[in-house]
Amino acid sequence: MSNNKELTSTLLSIVFPQEFIDNFEIVDIQKDEFLGVLHIYMDEFNILPKEYVGLDLSPNGFYPASCINDFPLRDKKVIIHIRRRRWIDQTGKSYSSHWELTAEGTRYSKEFAAFLKEAFGYDPNTNKNA
Repeated sequence: MSNNKELTSTLLSIVFPQEFIDNFEIVDIQKDEFLGVLHIYMDEFNILPKEYVGLDLSPNGFYPASCINDFPLRDKKVIIHIRRRRWIDQTGKSYSSHWELTAEGTRYSKEFAAFLKEAFGYDPNTNKNA
């Protein structure tokens, strides 16, 4: 039988795209029963991007959260709130990772946008049926 950590890891890999799991941790989950929305809050891991290793950077909090619409869960709309970390150098210049978490021109996860287009002919880039 699998241990609890393996089960949790398996469940997360089913629910979230791999890029989310590899680079962000869940810090809060809130349900809005009235509106039928599940808000999942994720923060980028505190790992300096490899392209900045060797630079003298200091942690400097997070950028404002970006909201990404994803597949519904249990009949609730899912909104993932992603916060990217920020680092600064001695001059005050900011550095951060760059993630491609959404379909181009949308606020939908890449997988959800592809599903909408395939299943319903809905193109999130144009907000129209194909």
